[in-house]
Amino acid sequence: MKTSRLRIIVTGLIGQHPALGGVAWDYLQYAVGLARLGHEVYYFEDSGEWPYSLDGGPAGDDWVLRDPSANLAHLKAVLSPYGLGDHWAYHFPLKSQWFGLSHRKRREVIETADLLINVSGTLKRPHDYRRIPRLAYIDSDPVFTQIKLSLQRGCKKFKKRFHAHDVYFTFGDRIPATDSHCRWLTTRQPILLSEWNPSATRRETYTTVMSWTSYKPLMFNRRRYGQKDVEFKRFLDLPGKVSPIELEVAVGGGHHLNWQTHDPSLPPAISDLLEAKPAMTPVELLQRTGWRVVNPSEVCGGLDRYRRYIESSKGEWSVAKNGYVAGRSGWFSCRSACYLAAGRPVIVQDTGFQLPRGEGIVAFSTLEEATDAMREVEGNYTKHAKAARDLAVEYFDAPKVLRSLIDAIG
Repeated sequence: MKTSRLRIIVTGLIGQHPALGGVAWDYLQYAVGLARLGHEVYYFEDSGEWPYSLDGGPAGDDWVLRDPSANLAHLKAVLSPYGLGDHWAYHFPLKSQWFGLSHRKRREVIETADLLINVSGTLKRPHDYRRIPRLAYIDSDPVFTQIKLSLQRGCKKFKKRFHAHDVYFTFGDRIPATDSHCRWLTTRQPILLSEWNPSATRRETYTTVMSWTSYKPLMFNRRRYGQKDVEFKRFLDLPGKVSPIELEVAVGGGHHLNWQTHDPSLPPAISDLLEAKPAMTPVELLQRTGWRVVNPSEVCGGLDRYRRYIESSKGEWSVAKNGYVAGRSGWFSCRSACYLAAGRPVIVQDTGFQLPRGEGIVAFSTLEEATDAMREVEGNYTKHAKAARDLAVEYFDAPKVLRSLIDAIG
């Protein structure tokens, strides 16, 4: 593989999720970061996933969009300001149509590319791209990825897609050798520091952006690895303990009741609340326990609004998925990395991540530790805000992260 200017394809889900600004940043920062290093970069979206309707369409229960026009407009609007407005290809699976690059140009790019970086494993058929010399897999969901690889039954399609690659990276700092065909390399999320402004006007509110339940829990060795609902319930009492510090959650209305995990160790008051109304939505539960709740589609839908929401926050307070915590994965959020880049301290649940902690990043495992962490950051805010940006520069700066990634692939 050439060692100077490379032709690189980056995959993602920007078009799939036009209302999720954080998703757009996740993939955009790879493509733009590599382009700014001097590489010739193309963005491909070939996930096999159809775009979905947020309102159920005219009938109210049709969640599949038959017309991808809005998704295509969103994708082009995201990429164009960064010089990639004519460097993308989007596959619409319902009609097996390609948009963006012409058929001839798309095939030429695939045939002459040096490297494909499959971020979050979004490609449905990576074997279709096997003429490219090197395919790199970026695991953004540690523990869950390794469990699926280790299960003796099921996940055959996932395993086939996974093993089509040449080199494997993970956001987890503590990944065991769970699969005999894979050697894991660690990496971090590349953040475009120039796009995040520590001097932006902020509110006196700590925030986070999250999903309550993203997908079904996984069972492995008789242990359940769940979602954020499991962990967040342990900290529902936090607003009352840190008042008058304000805590806000941008959480969607999606409520997968049958995906939630029962936790017998919850505080009695929370257990009683859930027992009285088992079908209580996450929004209701959070509001009943003192959290301010906002609609993510309204406050951080789209690239710019997501950035403004983070920059307008005083800092982040957040739990992690139960699977990351239980598996001690060392995972650290790309969202939290953006808070750091904006000079906003992060107070986050400990997953075993190997980053400096105590200034800028303050980790917690218990409600008492979370309470102390909030008071520490609030009492020494200027110190923590400066440390936050310094940590972003040291560990998440896109040129550093991506040069290291390219070197490891080579």
